[in-house]
Parts: sequence; C-alpha cells; structure tokens
Amino acid sequence: MMERDLKIRTKKFAHNCVKISLMFPENKLGYHLKGQLIRCSTSVAANYRAACIAQSKKSFVAKLSIVIEEADESNFWLEFAKDENILSEIELMNELINESKELTSIFISSRKTAQKNEKNEKNKNNNQ
Repeated sequence: MMERDLKIRTKKFAHNCVKISLMFPENKLGYHLKGQLIRCSTSVAANYRAACIAQSKKSFVAKLSIVIEEADESNFWLEFAKDENILSEIELMNELINESKELTSIFISSRKTAQKNEKNEKNKNNNQ
C-alpha cells in the first residue's frame, strides 16, 4: 500500500473513531472511553505522518512503533466499548475494530521490513 493511501486511511480511521466516540453516552464511562479513543485513534494518523518524514530509518522504525501501539490501543478501547454495550451501532463498531486490526497488521509488517532493510544496509556497509 502506498504512503499516500495509508495517510488517507489512517486519517479516515481517526475521523470515524471521533464520530463514533461522540455517540457515546454522557456519563463517566462514556466520557472516559471517548477521551481515550479520540486520543489514540488520532495519534495513529498523526504519528504515521511523522514516520513518513522521519530523518533516518531508525527514527522511522521508532515512530512506526508508536503507530502500532496506538492502533492496538484503539482496538482495545473499541472492543471495550463494544463489550460494555456503549452503543447500538454495532456494525460501525465492528468495522472500526476490523480496521484497527488491519492497520496494526500493516504497520507491524512495515516495521519488520524497515528493520530488515536497516540491518541489511548495516551489513552491506560493514562488508565494504
């Protein structure tokens, strides 16, 4: 998947998480879940953008690790909200849960590739 496509996809994920969190009930649990989900889902998009302009491969891998953590945390809060029956919008919740899982997998794979490339580049430089 292209960088531009992932920027769009992570931003859309953030927007959809914000939209669904605004439907949460106005009680203590609803406010808590809303804040947590908004924070981590928007962090996925923001940190992916930061990773795209990283100044080194090491920095890219570090920023991508944050993206992975935030995508997985988004998954946790979405599943938690579903478990607590916070919304009747189960289909939308399921779509976002699936998207958070897919994004986590994509970024784990990207990090592995980047780490492998970084290691290969170090080995190449050491052999010269």
